[in-house]
Amino acid sequence: MTFDFKFWRYFARQGDLIHNLQENTMRKFNQRLFWIFALGVLLFALREIWGMNTRSLTPYLAEESWDAYTLARWTSLVGTLLWAGFYLAFHSYGVAFLFSKLTKVTFRAALVMQSYVLAILLIEKALLFFLFALAGFTMPVSLFSFGPLAATFLDHSIFNHTFVTFFFNQLTIFTALIIAIQYRFTRSFTSYSPRLILSLLILLHTLVALFIGLFSAYVPLDEMLSGFTRGGASI
Repeated sequence: MTFDFKFWRYFARQGDLIHNLQENTMRKFNQRLFWIFALGVLLFALREIWGMNTRSLTPYLAEESWDAYTLARWTSLVGTLLWAGFYLAFHSYGVAFLFSKLTKVTFRAALVMQSYVLAILLIEKALLFFLFALAGFTMPVSLFSFGPLAATFLDHSIFNHTFVTFFFNQLTIFTALIIAIQYRFTRSFTSYSPRLILSLLILLHTLVALFIGLFSAYVPLDEMLSGFTRGGASI
């Protein structure tokens, strides 16, 4: 038998979706995934057009270099769209492939699972964009994470403040929801013990948060981007 994949219908009925994936053939999944990709690219584009992550281009405005500023903004937009494509592909097909190899979950089931994970990540970004647009400014941390608390209360003399802030910035309420979805799918399609699956998922997300925290704290992306857009020298 076949069933039509309906994203929002199964969002709150994961059990029914898993049962159908195990017993039936799925239709119309690619169309739903295409729309997730399209909305994701649109979201990244709107964030860039509004001005998120374009701080390094501000000197052009101060110098009234309008042609250089316009060219830099277009270049930044193209780069953002390329990054959006990589981000969306990795969190869907890339992670699904890794899950299928490491846990023996079928690639199709892992891809369905990651479509929900990707949607949750995009919902978080959309909510942050909406709040920042209302406030008129942005922050380097997510309002849904422990990052702001870490930035407020941790002592500089004990930890690298930036690293700890960005580490806790990856641990959000949406991370918990993602772990719950991945746990339910993995438990349904493998014979591993539930405790082992949950422990490995928590460990995996913690390691990813550590890596991003280290990368954000010790790689000077702002300086690198500023040097690239300004040709490596002052104007």
